[in-house]
Amino acid sequence: MDDIYRINEAKAELREACEASDVDRLMAVFSSAGFTDMSEGGPSKYGAEARSRFRHEASKLLAEYSVMLTPIIIKIVVLGEVAYDYGWHEFTLTPRTGGEPTRKRQRYFELWHKDPDGNWRISLHINNADVREELNGFASHWFLGDEHPVAN
Repeated sequence: MDDIYRINEAKAELREACEASDVDRLMAVFSSAGFTDMSEGGPSKYGAEARSRFRHEASKLLAEYSVMLTPIIIKIVVLGEVAYDYGWHEFTLTPRTGGEPTRKRQRYFELWHKDPDGNWRISLHINNADVREELNGFASHWFLGDEHPVAN
């Protein structure tokens, strides 16, 4: 099977794990030996400490919100046993206690390594808030479904 396809499958697994609120399933996409986490809003963490912190933050998020993740991949580049991808992650966070959903969009970069079983795992995760681009008074569009509701 093509490596780019396998990484796309792993990204789909991230999406499905978030939608299922399954922290173990989410963590399975990251290197079990630990990884480097450079998530926005927190200190850089490495190895087992990064796994522990990421699990804790994901557990809190998935307990408080129903999470819909839309990964938008710009490009996946495979270089032998290492690969990287980058793009955007759009999140719709619906409070479990009720209330209006919140939407967030982050830029991301992920470094992947192939494990001994041939599965791709994230070994470096970097993200930060995306900023709408504005050109000649026109802003880029995000979450188009909000701007153009689908008719029933």
